[in-house]
Amino acid sequence: CEKWVTDITEFRAGGQKLYLSPILDLFNGEIVAWETACRPTEELVKRMLNKGLESLAEGEKPLLHSDQGWH
Repeated sequence: CEKWVTDITEFRAGGQKLYLSPILDLFNGEIVAWETACRPTEELVKRMLNKGLESLAEGEKPLLHSDQGWH
């Protein structure tokens, strides 16, 4: 089973906070999809997940692991 992992990382760029939400393929280390935003919102995660799903070939069903949230 293909395994993907995801999390949201906060960093500073140009004096402001940015949030990166990537999907990493554990098999080959490839970044499958990613999104950035000024706030860690549900919409940020939805956009990232949709990009990841669009990259799948027919019949692929990867297991997705996350830490299940942010604080």
